[in-house]
Amino acid sequence: MAISAYYQQLRNKIGKDLLLIPSVAAIIRNGKNEILLQLPANETCWSLPAGAIEPGESPEEAIIREVWEEAGLRVKVEKLVGVFGGKGFRYIYHNGDQVEYVVSVFDCSVLHGDLIPIDGESKILKYVDYSHFPPLALPFPTDIFQKEK
Repeated sequence: MAISAYYQQLRNKIGKDLLLIPSVAAIIRNGKNEILLQLPANETCWSLPAGAIEPGESPEEAIIREVWEEAGLRVKVEKLVGVFGGKGFRYIYHNGDQVEYVVSVFDCSVLHGDLIPIDGESKILKYVDYSHFPPLALPFPTDIFQKEK
């Protein structure tokens, strides 16, 4: 689902103006320590599997739902990596909608599933070694991608 009914109602009221959105993102590694990235449909910047928190939803529930919808994977939340926001986390979508995210980033492990987008939001899903990351839509600090020893 590209935009939920809740966020669509807000957009109907404020148009394309800046909207502050609580959101989540997942760091999911494969056996080679590569990190799952997605290229969303209709966008040109790569991202982590991510999305907005819906009313009544906890951040952990949101990331589990978002990863399922965008990547077809059931995940377990391992730990909170950090919470990021501010002007650097502003983004303008292809349709002109302006957002500023406050993102809770979680390390997650895959329980099961096939790497297939469920909701059509992801154009490309692939695991990438951090040293070969393409530019990301949001400027996450580089240290969050370093695997703990």
